[in-house]
Amino acid sequence: RLQESRERLSVCSKLCYAVGGAPYQITGCALGFFLQIYLLDVAQVDAFYASIILFAGRVWDAITDPMVGFFISKTSWTRFGRLMPWIIFSTPFAIISYFLIWFVPDISTGQVMWYLVFYCAFQTLVTCFHVPYSALTMFISREQSERDSATAYRMTVEVLGTVLGTAIQGQIVGKADTPCIESPFFFGLTNSSVAMEEPNMTQDTESLTDTRNAYMIAAGVIGGLYLLCALILLLGVREKRESSELQSDEPDSFFQGLKLVMNHGPYIKLIAGFLFTSLAFMLLEGNFALFCTYTLGFRNEFQNILLAIMLSATLTIPFWQWFLTRFGKKTAVYVGISSAIPFLIAVVVLDSNLYVTYVVAVAAGISVAAAFLLPWSMLPDVIDDFKLQHPSSHGHEAIFFSFYVFFTKFTAGVSLGISTLSLDFAGYQTRGCSQPGQVNFTLKMLVSTVPVVLILLSLLLFKLYPIDEEKRRKNKKALQDLREESNSSSESDNTELASIV
Repeated sequence: RLQESRERLSVCSKLCYAVGGAPYQITGCALGFFLQIYLLDVAQVDAFYASIILFAGRVWDAITDPMVGFFISKTSWTRFGRLMPWIIFSTPFAIISYFLIWFVPDISTGQVMWYLVFYCAFQTLVTCFHVPYSALTMFISREQSERDSATAYRMTVEVLGTVLGTAIQGQIVGKADTPCIESPFFFGLTNSSVAMEEPNMTQDTESLTDTRNAYMIAAGVIGGLYLLCALILLLGVREKRESSELQSDEPDSFFQGLKLVMNHGPYIKLIAGFLFTSLAFMLLEGNFALFCTYTLGFRNEFQNILLAIMLSATLTIPFWQWFLTRFGKKTAVYVGISSAIPFLIAVVVLDSNLYVTYVVAVAAGISVAAAFLLPWSMLPDVIDDFKLQHPSSHGHEAIFFSFYVFFTKFTAGVSLGISTLSLDFAGYQTRGCSQPGQVNFTLKMLVSTVPVVLILLSLLLFKLYPIDEEKRRKNKKALQDLREESNSSSESDNTELASIV
């Protein structure tokens, strides 16, 4: 009892730990929703090069996760711990690189390299923060119940962080009216009209400066929150070396474990299903701001529509937690993810209407909540199934989770790169007040048709997923029997040893 009371975490410690998860979600949401439209319309990067920046940055982000995890495992303990030094030293450089992503350099050449370097640098540095932060769960207490409780606090704060990132970036940027240019391309004007456009471009320079300043102000506010959350984490959480000591045998090597995990059928089917789902929602996230601005014509409302999506997602996570407990996880997948399909079709088929768009945003948020919660709820079931099939092999939990994150981030990079490249091929006009018909058609495809097809494919893959509620109950009982058998065997060995003595 004394040991348990020592391991018990206070509410203050759990809150301080949970706050550390906010920077990753706040910056991730701001970049996910706004970086594409910023590069195209504010920094005025060519759509082809913007696609390279977005693709390379997200793919590099995926690669850095296993790299940073490997280097952390080789790090020696210090008086601050083994994980805290990574968080301490990465934080200031991450804030600087994040701010420079939203800065438009006054250079004629090298602009693309500027954004590529600082975007990849920030992804590396935020990984150096988030990977040790995620692993910190194992170093705050030896009590599983205390770790689970701290994780629940963390998930709540992370979901709120997505709302905060969308709200801060959207509301500050939305106050500045980004000027647009009426291009003669759209209306078939004569060359004499082109001469009339020059004074307009000069006149719009100051307004565009205001928009750039708004992005930098938002970056400064988010950078300040990043620093505040990091300080709260460092001052309020103590990394305990003894909490990480394992009582089990030496686990298998990394490559042996990777081979076993990748040959586990339920894991591959679950990963494949959520990869298609993730790709669908990443396409929606990355292109929804452009779709609202140009296709629907809600130039001054898109930030509020994005906020409606994230608020809806936040408020409906408890509902999906209750739903999967009541009706099962596979049923929650079918209902939750497929609920977005009719609304995604309606927003394209129906005439442009602000109220309909808000309804679609709320419905999309409900599906986003399901897609956010369900993978982390279903992965433990796959791990339990794996343990039953490989009872002598252990220590592979990190591989299951890390490679799910790796594939998700890689998919995000592919989706952003392909969508931006598609807009370039369609003839996207930077800072245009409107876009050619091909661009509007491409945006409709990217936020409606393609996501719907991907969601349907994911539902077909989930049909093949073998772990339903009955299977899950059987696995749970079988694991319990194995543990009891192991405990009884250990007790009998101890009794035999005592009799010999």
